[in-house]
Amino acid sequence: MSEFVKQLLIVCPLLFVAGLCDAIAGGGGTISLPALMLAGLPTHFALGTNKMCMSMGTAVAVYRYGKSGRIRWGLSLTASVGAVLGAILGARVALWIDDKYMQYILLVLLPASALFLALNRNFGQEGREKHLSPARTSFIAFLCGAGVGAYDGFFGPGAGTFYIMALSAGLGMGLAEATADTRVINLASNIGALVTFISHGVVLWRLALPGMACTMLGNYVGSGLAMKNGSRFVRPVMVVMIALLFVKTMFDLFG
Repeated sequence: MSEFVKQLLIVCPLLFVAGLCDAIAGGGGTISLPALMLAGLPTHFALGTNKMCMSMGTAVAVYRYGKSGRIRWGLSLTASVGAVLGAILGARVALWIDDKYMQYILLVLLPASALFLALNRNFGQEGREKHLSPARTSFIAFLCGAGVGAYDGFFGPGAGTFYIMALSAGLGMGLAEATADTRVINLASNIGALVTFISHGVVLWRLALPGMACTMLGNYVGSGLAMKNGSRFVRPVMVVMIALLFVKTMFDLFG
């Protein structure tokens, strides 16, 4: 069996699962990036190839959510502007501070987030949206985007999940509804990063193309499941993704 076939056997099924989970609850990178590194890609090529695959997958989810009318484009684009600005700031801070500090913070934040979702079963239920003025809604959306975007630029893993929780907490959106808007925000930040990776030639196209196909299929299936089943389906997937991120963070720190 050739090395390329072995890589495909590792990458394709795992990137499908990553796309499936990412479309539902965010955090797909916790599966896709380790999969590419397991396939033998050097770190920079794994990052670039992963961003290519996940960006195209996210675009499929955005299309499907948008076609269903679930995306609030004004709110999503406002949050996207905040996310891009926050990511720029976070990336600059990352140049000064060791990211291990963020990993230690995550070891506390992630179990707290999972416990919060488990104990507060009314969190993110549809029909509980706060009645805010358009100006205040836009302001809160911008702050949510900027806050999580800063984390994404500084460290990154699980940003999609944190966007969902921020929009749900800040605006009272249902988890499934917040997931739709989060796909737009993630797509904006992904494309920004992708341009950089492509310009530096760190996308391995022979794996990126089949990986894109699998991630796009996963996002297509995942967005359909989220729209059909709502917050009751999104919540447990979010808890699983938070748990995976916690395990990955533990391994990075102490493995």
